[in-house]
Amino acid sequence: MAFKRVGVMTGGGDCSGLNAVIRGITRAAIIQHGASVIGIEDGYDGLIFDRHQELTVRSTRDILPWGGTILGTTNKGNPFEYKEFDESGQIVTHDYSKKAIKNFQRLMLDCLFVIGGDGTLQIAHQLNELGVPVMGIPKTIDNDLEGTDYTFGFQTAVQVASDALDRLQTTGRSHQRIMILEVMGRTAGWIALEAGIAGGAHIILIPEIPYQLDKILDKIKVREAGGSPFSVIVVAEGAREVDGEMITSEAATTRLQAVAQLGGVGDYLARNISRRTDLEVRCTVLGHTQRGGTPNSFDRILGTRLGAFAVQAAAEGKFGNMVALRTPNLELVSLATLSGKVRHVPDSSQLIQCAEAIGISLGR
Repeated sequence: MAFKRVGVMTGGGDCSGLNAVIRGITRAAIIQHGASVIGIEDGYDGLIFDRHQELTVRSTRDILPWGGTILGTTNKGNPFEYKEFDESGQIVTHDYSKKAIKNFQRLMLDCLFVIGGDGTLQIAHQLNELGVPVMGIPKTIDNDLEGTDYTFGFQTAVQVASDALDRLQTTGRSHQRIMILEVMGRTAGWIALEAGIAGGAHIILIPEIPYQLDKILDKIKVREAGGSPFSVIVVAEGAREVDGEMITSEAATTRLQAVAQLGGVGDYLARNISRRTDLEVRCTVLGHTQRGGTPNSFDRILGTRLGAFAVQAAAEGKFGNMVALRTPNLELVSLATLSGKVRHVPDSSQLIQCAEAIGISLGR
């Protein structure tokens, strides 16, 4: 199938490597197929409200090492359930899907490349069901998408967390403190687990394994008795105590976005440990530093590969799929099989076995 004009958009949260994908798609579409490339701005908002720009080899030549996305993004612009304020200040919900499809048609696009996580790709699947030829590209620092070994952005987030742990190790040892690092990941513990192993953490707490405070204290006491009166703890934002609930941050919620944002478990853990030990406890929350900044080489390569492979798949008319890494190759996975699924760390994971084998406590 030959195409003449394609669109590309980024949705959901930002992460390192987005621009590598945009560049990969743009170059492959132009160089291999002589197509025009239209960048849809600000996620699905750009498709609904007709905001776009033309992308060229020249305009994307320097963006490979840039963080963020030159197209802008949002995690609130669902065209099927678009929430906004009316004139009276009340929240109303609109179905703008037909409007989005009309703009796609008006732009005379032969394909829409959608770069995003589970929510963004679910919407892409809905549009594909309505006749929009879509190719999905998996993006999330959380690495929690089914169907792919890795999502781009994840390895850079792990590196940022690992670098932070290197620094916390030295200050913790110097002051004989318990240092807690809270990392992102939503309900999956991939970032915490891999960064914790890479950064030499002594305790790693992930959502998949509810922790017991007594087990954490036992590990701290064992280290203190062995001559190491400091400990470094990595805790995923979605981690919770046995029989407890995940902790959310009220400050991060808005009237338009009803889904509560995870955050605060690090401080919660610090307070509880402080009550049970004489050691000083400090908590660092990495937050959005894991999302921003220069992508590492892994995410630059993966992003470029995913972009180029998606273009080739689109040229073959294989719409309705997501390009996925099945190491070492790239493959296609149907968007229909991914809807609503989250890839958690399985209890049988060799990463968990490795962590516990070298003495890392998982709080159980």
